[in-house]
Amino acid sequence: MTGVRMPEGRHFALTWSIPDTFGGMTDALLRRSAAFHRIGGATVDVLTFDARPDTPEIELELRRRGVLVDGVRITNLYDWLRTHPLPGGTLRLERDVFTPLRASDDAGDGTGALETRLRGDVVMSRSRVDADGRTLQVDHYRADGTLLLSDRRDTRLPGVIGGRSVVLCDADGRPVRSWRGIRPLYRAWLDALTEGRPSHLIIDSKTVAPLLIGYRRPHVVTAHVVHASHRSADSEPHPIRRSRREVFEQLDGFDLVVLLSRRQRDDVERIVGHHDHLTVIPNSRPLPSRATSMDEPRDPGRGVVLAALTRRKRVSHAIEAVQRANAALGAGSRADPPVHLDVYGDGESRTALERRITDRAAVRLHGFQPDARSRLPGASFLLLTSHSEGFPLVLVEAMAAGCLPIAYDIPYGPADLIRDGRNGFLVPAGDVEALAGAIVRLQRMSPRRVARMRAHAMRTATRFDEARVTQLWAQAFSQAAMRRAAHGSGRFRAIRSIAAKLPLPRPVRAFGARLVVGADRVFRAPGRVG
Repeated sequence: MTGVRMPEGRHFALTWSIPDTFGGMTDALLRRSAAFHRIGGATVDVLTFDARPDTPEIELELRRRGVLVDGVRITNLYDWLRTHPLPGGTLRLERDVFTPLRASDDAGDGTGALETRLRGDVVMSRSRVDADGRTLQVDHYRADGTLLLSDRRDTRLPGVIGGRSVVLCDADGRPVRSWRGIRPLYRAWLDALTEGRPSHLIIDSKTVAPLLIGYRRPHVVTAHVVHASHRSADSEPHPIRRSRREVFEQLDGFDLVVLLSRRQRDDVERIVGHHDHLTVIPNSRPLPSRATSMDEPRDPGRGVVLAALTRRKRVSHAIEAVQRANAALGAGSRADPPVHLDVYGDGESRTALERRITDRAAVRLHGFQPDARSRLPGASFLLLTSHSEGFPLVLVEAMAAGCLPIAYDIPYGPADLIRDGRNGFLVPAGDVEALAGAIVRLQRMSPRRVARMRAHAMRTATRFDEARVTQLWAQAFSQAAMRRAAHGSGRFRAIRSIAAKLPLPRPVRAFGARLVVGADRVFRAPGRVG
């Protein structure tokens, strides 16, 4: 399938930032954006909202590595504001506090110390922080040193977080617009970028998603992708993670909500009820530059882990399983044990993981390597030991390379891909002994059966090629636009019908919002948009 026709208009992918070493969500975002351009002919702007001073350098490095392709651009909020005016709006300095920082070692009023961020020798921002390192105010500057924006976060009581005032300045550093929070600035930026033209916004970041709940414009279709599990721990009284609750309580604030697997979609609906705009679109993997051959040399005892070294990934389980497997296979004190594990990734757990390794001939931590996926065709198996996932793309990539996945049966993803003993191995979540047993089972299989499993795994991966997934996105956008048009016109008629029968104290302006009918009025339900 080639030549997918994407909906006319502009395409944006929204995330908080592009980290130096990024994982599955950012990788999926960049791959999807590249596919939109390569297959669908759409130019994609990746929008970031953080205040990192080195965004241009990050973009250059990603292009050098081939991760960021032609047709995909990174645009940062503050860099854009430095070179573009933001039209419209009002300035209310009688309400909004405007106290620009001075270039000194302290704030001058005893309410915090100053920190400076540079791009080369140019000051990009100054921050006032309290004794605990919490940001009380950030002032952003243009390259010529003029004040761009002052964001104060202690307007109720100086030196104490509470209340907010955001003031935008013109090219001469004079205030021109102000807000009592940061969300209106984000929305004004999106309004300026979309320019009233048909636009499609995919919100990948769980940090950005709450900021854009209910962002409604006639020319914009919004989609939020849930990249990781929404479930809280079993010990928690609420089924939804705290970081996800605001979004899941207001799913109708988006035109489209995308889950990466059917199991997660079904689980979400069991909690929040049926929603027409919930859909399943898995992450895609690009077709390899060359087909993996079954005859390529592969070490039958070589395993890999591609994961951030964090507690959620439980890489310690993978290390322990390999060491137990070697013991079960009679490795003893041999200098070259039958099973080896190469771990690619970095994170705060690395020091603790180093201490877990009792057989350094069997397990090696290589740190973060941008090309770690190139090791998959030469490896026999991949271990996935996370607490939870959204849709672990690394499983698809391993299968495409003929590298058999051995994964915990966690929410969500592995059970949607793996048929135990046919194209990989699925073991009970958290069961290190079962994980080790699956490694031993693979080592003891006949070469013919292992070859059949690898062939099945490679066939499974073909369901997730870029063209098929891009087609799903094109269809979902079109359906969301039609659903919204039909829903909007019907809702408007319902509002007029209700308003005609009730004595309203003021005009109803809740078009597109959930309505509650009271004794004498119709009003917008707090915190709900639909």
